Amino acid sequence: MKNENTFLIIAGYTNYVIAILHIVGLFWAEWMFEVTGIQKDMAELAQLHASLPYLLTIFVAIFFYIFGRYALSAAGLGIKLPFLKKGNWAIAFIYLFRGIGGLFYDSFNGTTSFLETSYSIVALIIGLLYLVGTYQVFSLKQKRRHP
Repeated sequence: MKNENTFLIIAGYTNYVIAILHIVGLFWAEWMFEVTGIQKDMAELAQLHASLPYLLTIFVAIFFYIFGRYALSAAGLGIKLPFLKKGNWAIAFIYLFRGIGGLFYDSFNGTTSFLETSYSIVALIIGLLYLVGTYQVFSLKQKRRHP
């Protein structure tokens, strides 16, 4: 494992864990939705069709898996994915936007809770892993090509 890949490897496997937790959590969906604070939203979605909360959760898990693949691919693990540099920058900014935006949104609306703050901080940390890791991997590749 190369030193410049460490941040992306951590980010990639973290996304895999999050994806797996989404799928495993479906076995206890009601409890998972309650613990994560989305029970009301999922209940409204279930009124449209009973399978929609489950399908949405699977869809979200697939995105976490894809995000993990992009991090690991940039780190040199697995197949090289298309738009690797742009994809990892985009994922970094998605996470950073979620983390920073979540913190500001909750503080401005006075809806700050420990759980929501925790999610925002985790998103911020993952975003920073992508940001630093992507910068390291791709800036070092540039420096190696143009000494």
